[in-house]
Amino acid sequence: MARTDPHSYFDDSQPRTRHLGLELEVDFEEHRLEGWAMLDLGEPSEGPLDLDTKDLEIYSVEGEGGEPIPFDRGEEEPILGKRLRIHLPEGTRRVTIEYVTSPEAIGLQWLDPAQTEGKRHPFVFTHFQPIHARTCMPCQDSPRARVVYRAAITVPSDLTAVMSAGSAGKGPGDRPGTTTYLFDMPHAIPTYLIALAVGNLDSRALSPRSRVWAEPETVEAAEHEFAGIEDMITRAEELFGPYEWDRYDMLVLPPSFPYGGMENPRLTFLTPTLLAGDRSLVDVVAHELAHSWTGNLVTNASVDHFWLNEGATVWAERRIVEALHGQDAAALGWAIGEKALQAEFKRFGADAAVTRLRNDLKGTDPDDVFSSIPYEKGARFMALLERTAGRERFDAFIRSYIERFRFTSITTEEFMNFVNQELPGAADQVGAQEWLYEPGMPKNAPVFRSPQLEALDNLADGFADGERPTAAQIESWSPAEMLVYLQRLPRPLDEEACRWLDKNLELTERGNYEILVEWLTIAAASDYEPVFERVREVLLRVGRMKYLRPLYKALGATPRTRALAREVYAAASPGYHELSRRVSEAVMDKYDA
Repeated sequence: MARTDPHSYFDDSQPRTRHLGLELEVDFEEHRLEGWAMLDLGEPSEGPLDLDTKDLEIYSVEGEGGEPIPFDRGEEEPILGKRLRIHLPEGTRRVTIEYVTSPEAIGLQWLDPAQTEGKRHPFVFTHFQPIHARTCMPCQDSPRARVVYRAAITVPSDLTAVMSAGSAGKGPGDRPGTTTYLFDMPHAIPTYLIALAVGNLDSRALSPRSRVWAEPETVEAAEHEFAGIEDMITRAEELFGPYEWDRYDMLVLPPSFPYGGMENPRLTFLTPTLLAGDRSLVDVVAHELAHSWTGNLVTNASVDHFWLNEGATVWAERRIVEALHGQDAAALGWAIGEKALQAEFKRFGADAAVTRLRNDLKGTDPDDVFSSIPYEKGARFMALLERTAGRERFDAFIRSYIERFRFTSITTEEFMNFVNQELPGAADQVGAQEWLYEPGMPKNAPVFRSPQLEALDNLADGFADGERPTAAQIESWSPAEMLVYLQRLPRPLDEEACRWLDKNLELTERGNYEILVEWLTIAAASDYEPVFERVREVLLRVGRMKYLRPLYKALGATPRTRALAREVYAAASPGYHELSRRVSEAVMDKYDA
């Protein structure tokens, strides 16, 4: 037995699924997916085949001719779920598994019409990262076990289905009032990148290879916000090589989506909090786009190596931003990321094991330790390698790395072996062992500076002594500069200081959620009552974990703001994703302490 992923029953000594077929009907009344998963093994096989399942009811397992194949279920394991062991007769090439999902499946979020923008139709979307594909299909749910897939998804005829795959047409479903949508993904991807959304959707073409999907009520805003995506794709190709996924489509989800984005190939999922109206948050898409090379094309082998996905992608994202907007814009991005990184070191403790890049998370739920550390610490490690090797040499290395490992999933050790081969001596020069295997931040972490950052630091440092930015300075700031200034302010502030900031920076009614939430965390932690209603509005509308954690934490500062937090959470939590509820409750559990 050779289980290489601590979060999967996948055994690489057993037959491997080469092609996955899905035939599923979406049942909005029962909040279930029901149908079949067909696993093509590529060659005649026999013996045990272990699959990951969680909260699935398995009806039957059959061979190619419809003959029943014996199977058994393991004991329920809280993190991994139940192992499904299929006993393959000699010569088995394909198995078909009939099953149904649970209404509580964490990989699915079901929304009532009232939770959507249009308020008339239900909505469902999946989120499988890191280990939740098993809640929607029996599969080898490890990034090492990449598959191509096809799907036939049957939905009510007044709704539209989209997937992280190419459209292969549609037609009438087997039952009256239903439509079956067909999809084909010809590239081998990890199961966590299989994605589905069903709702009242419209779309707008942005370029010959990009389209944005959203509810009709927001699709025009999304079209405006992401109109420049083709330029971003072109700049990324200049840096990292050809875009290999045919299309780069995007889907703007309802506000309960718990993340900023999810890099599903051919269909990036995005939060509607990016629709600021002035394109000030569109660079978030640079991160999801960069995953098309670092993350989707070359993937981490398991959650223990998550930094290979996210650290490399944050580095790549900031190279794209630099190509689009210049070095100063990239430096602001690094500064904003530094704030997030320091907050996470404070949350876990700088010496905590989970602050390492190369982790050992066996027995740990990956969702419980999700943080910015693999993103920002990992990006700084990549930037240090770049500075050590020199940009021209490192750019050639990155292209070679992507070409060498394309459509595979690798470990930290495989990455470092390639570094040692292509950039001899660089790993020792930067102290790679400390970066990868020790907690905290090494002392040789790269520093990113710019004239704008210096000026913003000086202004924020003087705030406590009464120094205020002039109207001309405020008028000249980009949204990123505004955010950096707010991040560097002391807190809590007195009522007069809060009132001055709100009046002169026009903060409470901002459409840019990065600026708005940073301000609301300052004001809430300062017990500044004029923002309480706006805090309530944001927490009731938005389920993005990045915003929930700091807002609920800030509300823990005083007895009346703690009462407000609990009151709002009671009303808002039914609309949150399960992951968002976990984050919010973990923060509020610390109030009494």
